[in-house]
Amino acid sequence: MSTPDAKADLHFYLQSARDALLWKLDGLLEYDVRRPLTPTGTNLLGLVKHAAGVELGYLGDTFGRPSGEPQPWVTEDADPDADMWATAEETREELVALYRRAWAHADATIEALPLDTVGRVPWWPAGRDGVTLRHAVVRVVADTHRHAGHADILRELIDGAVGMNEGNPSMTEGDATWWQRHRERVERAAREAGGTTG
Repeated sequence: MSTPDAKADLHFYLQSARDALLWKLDGLLEYDVRRPLTPTGTNLLGLVKHAAGVELGYLGDTFGRPSGEPQPWVTEDADPDADMWATAEETREELVALYRRAWAHADATIEALPLDTVGRVPWWPAGRDGVTLRHAVVRVVADTHRHAGHADILRELIDGAVGMNEGNPSMTEGDATWWQRHRERVERAAREAGGTTG
């Protein structure tokens, strides 16, 4: 049996991840929110686009609550990983608004159904596609936090900005000199452990 507290706890962690992910876009140029910063193309706006699709799928379609939101990147003829980057035609404003609508749709599903409600994940194999709402929400919380962590690293690579969210940097206090010394200390330890001295 689910309790209102269980839903509130799940929602708190889901919303904190959502907020952290969007906060990483603040103050950046259009190029910087889109540019790939890893060999596999990971980029900030693509993470937001992906997170929107995850919420619409797992916390909408899976429970017979389709959102009606067009998602051309998840059709059978879409390019692989089309949900992980923004085309030049897809604006930041549109994708952020889509993500916020996905939140609202997902939140309505969580509010409307008991956590032990069983849904069917359309893209999972038949016979192994059943999932409770509790499981789906936990999966989305984990996925969103994972991508918020990716966004932390991407943002630091772009302009050095760090922190868990706007009101909580969750970082050791130190100026640029302290952090440079810290990084050098970590590098030295890695070289010593790895048997390299150069």
